[in-house]
Amino acid sequence: MDLEYLIQKKVFDADSIELQRLLAYWRFKNFKIVFTNGCFDLVHLGHIDYLIRAADLGDILVIGLNSNESARRIKGEGRPIMDQKSRSSLLASFIFVDAVIIFEEDTPIELIRTIQPDILVKGADYKPEKIIGSDIVTENGGEVVTLPLVEGYSTSLIEQKIRQSS
Repeated sequence: MDLEYLIQKKVFDADSIELQRLLAYWRFKNFKIVFTNGCFDLVHLGHIDYLIRAADLGDILVIGLNSNESARRIKGEGRPIMDQKSRSSLLASFIFVDAVIIFEEDTPIELIRTIQPDILVKGADYKPEKIIGSDIVTENGGEVVTLPLVEGYSTSLIEQKIRQSS
């Protein structure tokens, strides 16, 4: 399996027909779909732990990934450090990730409406009722879960260490 094949099978634009087919198949099979989202710039141990825990909550793990432009608007100038092709390919390479969907908006609300996940997951630094899309998920009978973060790991800390060492 090469990188381009992996990207073709797991990385999608939000409006892709292939994604719609895959979602229809998963729903037909009654798979429990778990959704999370983020910029995932400089993937670290905290991200990996979080994603493994999220994947364990259901059958399918779908990650909404902020595009380069969206990440820049949210995180500021100089971010993301890794471009969206690198970030999406890295996430898609994990065996526990079933799909990575790149979205242009600042929030994943439209993506959540499209996917209709059974479980919406964010880190414990979010209050469940404040998580974007939580109302959509709960109104459709799904649940919102917050997962503990691994202390000492964040992209901001890594970026800070790199700047201090230069």
